[in-house]
Amino acid sequence: MDNATDLTHNTKQPRAYSFKQLLPWLIPVGLIIIWQIAGTLGWISTKLLPTPWSVIQDGVSLWQSGELQKNMGISLYRALVGFAIGGSVGFFFGMLNGLSKTARALFDSTIQMLRNIPHLSLIPVVIILFGIGETAKISLVTVGVMFPIYINTFHGITSVDPELIEMGQAYGLSKREMLTKIVFPGALPTILVGVRYALGVMWTTLIVAETISSTSGIGYMATNAQEFMNMKTVLLCIVIYALLGKVSDLIAKLLEDICLDWQAERSR
Repeated sequence: MDNATDLTHNTKQPRAYSFKQLLPWLIPVGLIIIWQIAGTLGWISTKLLPTPWSVIQDGVSLWQSGELQKNMGISLYRALVGFAIGGSVGFFFGMLNGLSKTARALFDSTIQMLRNIPHLSLIPVVIILFGIGETAKISLVTVGVMFPIYINTFHGITSVDPELIEMGQAYGLSKREMLTKIVFPGALPTILVGVRYALGVMWTTLIVAETISSTSGIGYMATNAQEFMNMKTVLLCIVIYALLGKVSDLIAKLLEDICLDWQAERSR
């Protein structure tokens, strides 16, 4: 009887799991269907708001011409380089200030003051210092990404359970072992939250950076299309940014699942 119950439970589980996978997409897909129907029936002006199908056709046309993948590649390059630099700097200072009271006293106040300055307000300064080339755009992304990762890394390190640290000291762990076996694993969930948040800031910053004095990238495509009232391409660029943001978030979730697998096993 127990075996039959287990078998029934196992056969129902995949269906429930697949439904949960589809659930996040119900609202976006439903809105797109309503949008398409409204445009087809003339409820909304397709000149102001083209239908999803016409936006897809525009994307296919730009892809065939090579313009879409070229600008997407440039935007991805800017985003990844800025994220790598900003993330590395933020992580370094977060670890340093979290582990060293001397470094915290020296750097943290200055970093916190800079963090409270809206990084997009630095655009005029960045343009004066670096011009309107790649360095300016990557610099803005770097600054935007750095602070979320810094504050979450710093918070994660300083919030590790003191009892775990005392236990490690009681077992005679070296400083390196304390860092790798207790401090860093304890801070990792908070650090990954910072990574996830920083990915969102990365795309937001890039959108703004690419709409200012730019000659390439997805933001440039949107600005150029706006000047010619080409709403299909404007909406296409918005959709691309949304999809890139979603993919980034899925990658961050996957990274959390991989790095925090030990937590799930411990809770079982």
